[in-house]
Amino acid sequence: MPGTRKLGKTTDQRKALLRQLVTDFLDKGKLETTYARASEIAPLAEKMITLGKKNTLATRRQALEFITREDVVTKVFKELAPKYETREGGYTRVTRVGPRRGDAAEMAVIELV
Repeated sequence: MPGTRKLGKTTDQRKALLRQLVTDFLDKGKLETTYARASEIAPLAEKMITLGKKNTLATRRQALEFITREDVVTKVFKELAPKYETREGGYTRVTRVGPRRGDAAEMAVIELV
């Protein structure tokens, strides 16, 4: 499990949350969430794009184990991976956008570069 943040959840809840956030992020290309969650999903999303760059049956199956929707895996392998073929890493950008109204949690936008 990457990172050290527990995000106020048990292990299985945290894994499910991170899997869903990464899936939604890769599908849409941009996501607004708390800074802690954004900084946790950035390396996971980058790993999925790196798997897409290798483009073998084994890497596709590894991506399917983590990403919850098959159409998103296809998008990663067909669209996102070729886009970042010459880039060695750093496919994501996390930008702080200020506190959330209500509980003042620090919000951030994570997006594909």
